[in-house]
Amino acid sequence: MTHDMTKGSPIKLILQFMIPVCLGNVFQQFYNVADSVIAGQFIGVDALAAIGSTGSLIFFVTGWLQGLTSGFSILVSQWFGARDYKKMKHYVAMSIYLSTFFTILMTVGFELANEKILRLMNSPEYLLEDIKIYMTIIYGGLIVTVAYNAFASVLRALGDSRSPLYFLIISSVVNIVLDIVFIVNFGMGVEGCAYATVIAQGFSAALCLVYIIKKFPILKLEKSDFEVNFQSIGRLLSLGVPMGLQFSITAIGTIIVQGAINIYGAAHMAGFSAGGKLQNLIVTVFTAFGATIATYVGQNRGAGKMDRVHQGVKCTQIMVFVWSVIIMGVVYFFGRDMAKLFVSGSEREVLDVAYTYFLTVFWAYPFLGSIFIYRNALQGLGYGLVPMLGGVFELVARAAIIMFVAGRTSFRGVCLADPIAWIAALIPLIPYYIYVNRKKLGEHTRLSVEQP
Repeated sequence: MTHDMTKGSPIKLILQFMIPVCLGNVFQQFYNVADSVIAGQFIGVDALAAIGSTGSLIFFVTGWLQGLTSGFSILVSQWFGARDYKKMKHYVAMSIYLSTFFTILMTVGFELANEKILRLMNSPEYLLEDIKIYMTIIYGGLIVTVAYNAFASVLRALGDSRSPLYFLIISSVVNIVLDIVFIVNFGMGVEGCAYATVIAQGFSAALCLVYIIKKFPILKLEKSDFEVNFQSIGRLLSLGVPMGLQFSITAIGTIIVQGAINIYGAAHMAGFSAGGKLQNLIVTVFTAFGATIATYVGQNRGAGKMDRVHQGVKCTQIMVFVWSVIIMGVVYFFGRDMAKLFVSGSEREVLDVAYTYFLTVFWAYPFLGSIFIYRNALQGLGYGLVPMLGGVFELVARAAIIMFVAGRTSFRGVCLADPIAWIAALIPLIPYYIYVNRKKLGEHTRLSVEQP
């Protein structure tokens, strides 16, 4: 079912939409978390280090595709909000062309450059073969990754955040079952985790497609919708590419940090991986608020209701701050125990590393949450360049910290790259959002006064 966010209480609408998105993000995280947990418990610390070290690289690859499809869906949400369903379907069709093109290009390119990239990341020689096998399989499955993200983005653009959640729950269960079957029953190594991930993602994409065909006649595409229009393609790229680059630029920063962590050895790689994966689960609330505000802003921008845009962003900022305070307390008091999900209590060095990471970054969660609000609000308004610029600020900050501290100070010094990068990302985002919001509100007020 579609969800009109241009009427009713902003807080109620945002929470109703955000909660399923958040749960969906949690279950999507389970793909890589389940791989790491099962590998760490049943294969060993080296397997956890191998799979964990790929997190930033996977984020780089899939983040680009996720950002691209999310950017495409902004135009879908705007035309849905404007009730122009013909243009909405046309942009869906053009998105299919572009998503397919980029997926093929990236699959071929990354398969060919796999080992070179891993060596640039300082991957230990004794783990290199396992990491390479894992990433080869993940790259081969990019087509199903982008398919799910594209289908889910379109559903969310129309206000349906629950269906993608249900499909992710099912596929997450499939992933965990396949992990256990491939590793415990069949005795496979890290390749078993990779195959389980790809198969489960393909399952969720197939469920999404069948659901769209059966339940959304409004999305039934006709031959005329697929007529190539380069102006439409240009508009999609103007939103999708900056949003994809924004994810990728952020990921490049995390790859730089991972490269610095890899120098410290398998225990630090495993501990950093455990801390990072737990944090990814924690901040799914932030990413869910971001996805929600993008849809909310897109629909209300399309309907010309800029006063509701400002109201929704303000309410979301308050909710993000409240969640930040709660989760800061959780990781401060329970961070070490949470890391035991990945390794046994006897792995004291790994647990110490994970907890050190938490203690270094937890105070900056309010800044991290704010990034998702203002970045996605600007994208929902149709502005892609400045959100990407926020990613550039984040990358420069991370690279600068690593340049000055890597090899010269302790592990904690390297961890400082994250909070400093989060603060840097907000430097262009908040002022520009204030400027754009005032400008749009002024235009809306002027038009209202001029109308007879």
